[in-house]
Amino acid sequence: MGCANWNLFMKILIGLLLVSINPFCFGDTDLRDVAAINALFISLGYPPLRGWILVGGDPCGEKWQGVECVFSNITALQLSGLNLGGELGTSLDQFESIISMDLSNNHIGGNIPSTLPPTLRSLSLSANQFTGSIPPALASLTQLMDLHLQNNQLSGMLDALQDLPLSDLNIENNLFSGPIPAKLLGIPNFRKDGNPFNTTIIPSAPALAPSPFAVAPVTVGPPTRQAGAGQPLWPGTPESSDGARSFFSAKRIIWIVIIGTGILVALGFCLLVSICLKRSKRREDNKSVRDKADMASNYKPKPMKPSVEGVDMEKESSSISIDDFPPPPPPPPFPLLSTQEIAKPIVAAEVPSKVPRKLKTSSLKVFTIASLQQYTNSFSEDNLLGRGMLGSVYSAELPSGRLLAVKKLDGSSSTHWHDDDFHNLVSIICQIRHDNIVELVGYCAEHGQYLLIYEYCKNGTLYDALHVDKEMHQKLSWNVRVKIALGAARALEYLHEACQPPIMHQNFKSANILLDNELKPRVSDSGLARLLPSATQSSARFLPAQGYSAPEFELGTYTYQSDLYSFGVVMLELLTGRKSCDRSLPRGEQFLVRWAVSRLHDIDALSRMVDPSLNGMYPVKSLSRFADIISSCIMREPEFRPPISEIVQELLQML
Repeated sequence: MGCANWNLFMKILIGLLLVSINPFCFGDTDLRDVAAINALFISLGYPPLRGWILVGGDPCGEKWQGVECVFSNITALQLSGLNLGGELGTSLDQFESIISMDLSNNHIGGNIPSTLPPTLRSLSLSANQFTGSIPPALASLTQLMDLHLQNNQLSGMLDALQDLPLSDLNIENNLFSGPIPAKLLGIPNFRKDGNPFNTTIIPSAPALAPSPFAVAPVTVGPPTRQAGAGQPLWPGTPESSDGARSFFSAKRIIWIVIIGTGILVALGFCLLVSICLKRSKRREDNKSVRDKADMASNYKPKPMKPSVEGVDMEKESSSISIDDFPPPPPPPPFPLLSTQEIAKPIVAAEVPSKVPRKLKTSSLKVFTIASLQQYTNSFSEDNLLGRGMLGSVYSAELPSGRLLAVKKLDGSSSTHWHDDDFHNLVSIICQIRHDNIVELVGYCAEHGQYLLIYEYCKNGTLYDALHVDKEMHQKLSWNVRVKIALGAARALEYLHEACQPPIMHQNFKSANILLDNELKPRVSDSGLARLLPSATQSSARFLPAQGYSAPEFELGTYTYQSDLYSFGVVMLELLTGRKSCDRSLPRGEQFLVRWAVSRLHDIDALSRMVDPSLNGMYPVKSLSRFADIISSCIMREPEFRPPISEIVQELLQML
């Protein structure tokens, strides 16, 4: 390696090293505290707290809401009364020097985690929805002095608390039982009313040497002050502040050295491997290039059969076969959706990647542009049903009086298409047949314009029935809502488990569920993902804002279980009568899942969140079971959501 190359390599190496240590040099917050607060943000269900984000950030430097710091470490979280939901998660022990956590007066549920920060001195979880028992690991919090657990649903015994240096303990209004350890009765401020204790007192163990924590707890980490209070949480001296600075400076230097060394070793190893591979495979690579060039020069594409041209109106009453068209190649992987939602949008889903050679399309009709102009009054605004990202949808009335829905694809979604591409797509969609899926009845491909013709559902969408049309809303009794949920679930079951290969819907929501004359649900537009453009930054922001997308969507992942999450949101709409996202509501209630998730297992809260238009006309057991199904569908982790076939069986048992 020449001197010039070596100098270039060293410059790149130094640049990478500077980039790698940049967060340590310029970020105000310890990276482990950042990771811990990011994990807490996720566990709480992405609450609308000022400054809080999913990944990274600088809680101390940017003064995130409720966060208090000393130097680069988070020392307190003051999040009382902020309408938080979700759970606490299992990453709280990643906080390096946190001393006080106040999460009281919220709607946080689940169990108290066993992984709590060992540096805690004050913990308040009162007035939430915690269940289960006190974890034994709580006994390891040897600096904990204040513990408030009142007004929850905690149960079990109090043995884990008896050896803690507590001076203030409040466990009122829970479900604790069993005898009270004698040591707890010696706590200066011990409140225990509202629990089914028996009168037995566990005798204390033989006296040991007094714990130093009871008088002067050992200080771990630097002193802290509560925001705006002006008083330290515990006294500190100038010497202790200087020592803390030295401690954190030394710790930062150590991490810089470790990371820098690791980068040097990794880059050196990669450089050696690259040189060896380059020398050993040069001949093979050259030979491969020559072979590929020979193959390319000898390749001749097979001639395509001509596509169907315009058809006279007299031919529309007859069917058309697509046997003459060549089988389509497998489509590229489906892109993430990007759209701007307007009234009654038609949204796409994934297209199967394989199509049988013999395609049966005898039920489809081929329309002409001229005939569709006649049936839609020249695509007038009066016939417009809605506009979506792929085009506009119009109502069409045939001479026989039959109504159809015509989807006219706009130029942006079809400019790169040819007639053969469109016919291949039609041949795939026409094979999707299910009682709960909107049926494709025809198509048109003329003069570079492409249209899809679907059956018409006069009762509109489930979204309109729930949130717009008051007359339709009154028809949605409890039994009708359960049947709608069942029909929609059966549609997803067909797409996920009956189609070969399986199909993901990708944008399952109430606006894409049509209601026929008997209020039977018909899921619209399965199999159109091939029309969608690639995901953009705007779509990545827009789709989660609708309130239907699963948490993993924000990380660029979409699976069949993501469809199930969206189905759970639709069930929540059926349960509550609320929109999936309503910006007119108070900030803590705008996103339906975030507002409802902590209430689904509280029977009193559950009865209060039911759609008022039902007037209490529902079986309580059926309501509870419906809520359980929703909870399983909107689990944060995709692997914990059940397959859609299980949901279908559970809904069947409710009828």
